[in-house]
Amino acid sequence: MSARVELAFEGAVARVSLCHPGKFNAMSRSMWRDLKTSFDAIQQRTDLRCVVVSGKGGHFCAGGDIAEYPAFRFNEVTLREFHESDVWGGLEAMLLCDVPIVAQIDGNCMGAGVEIASCCDIRVAGVSAKFGAPIARLGFPMAPREAQLVAGAVGDLTAREMLLEAAVLDAPMMLVRGFLNSVMADAEVAGEALTRAHRIAALAPQATRLNKQTFREFRRPHAMADGSFYATESIVSQAYAYADSAEHREGIGAFLDKRKPVF
Repeated sequence: MSARVELAFEGAVARVSLCHPGKFNAMSRSMWRDLKTSFDAIQQRTDLRCVVVSGKGGHFCAGGDIAEYPAFRFNEVTLREFHESDVWGGLEAMLLCDVPIVAQIDGNCMGAGVEIASCCDIRVAGVSAKFGAPIARLGFPMAPREAQLVAGAVGDLTAREMLLEAAVLDAPMMLVRGFLNSVMADAEVAGEALTRAHRIAALAPQATRLNKQTFREFRRPHAMADGSFYATESIVSQAYAYADSAEHREGIGAFLDKRKPVF
């Protein structure tokens, strides 16, 4: 079967599945484009409340499909197009998605896998999962946008360890480093990811989307003279527009009435 990204829907939860049989779901160029298409479609759906991203066959994603690399990596123009259009196009679509994203991480989570996981809001992994970006062994660095993304998610020291030492870290260590929300037996990962997705889906969808927009703004901090950061006026000016919304009223009203809210 061909390399692909599958998109399916289970009620208010979308499932994005990375599938590249025989290659531990290594990302091909077409898969990066599929990833963008999938998340562009999810962003347009007002009925969706959570997304679960996973890999087929017991692995999340083993990196890029190296078999494709000779066709474009050795030319500056085509290499730039690959990273700035194909790869970043897929990652940016995830980053711009207002629907919460849960990563279900099994097995290998390398290179492109770490980048995709870095775009997710919640990350759960099996105890045997492995993380790294040992591309120094392949003779090239991580593209700037991708390196910034990964460093922001795994932490500067961990990113340096992955890229400069080609270090591969296990799930318990990535939990300690703050990249993962929880680690469990491999057989329990799928259930945990779905439980978290349903928990998110049961909450106020407008609130979660507004929170994601706020978090996204934090990725573009604006330095003050004393070195601290502040939210931009553009986001602050719109931050409270939900005040008179039905959803806001229902959430508070249900709490005061001691009943479960209906969103």
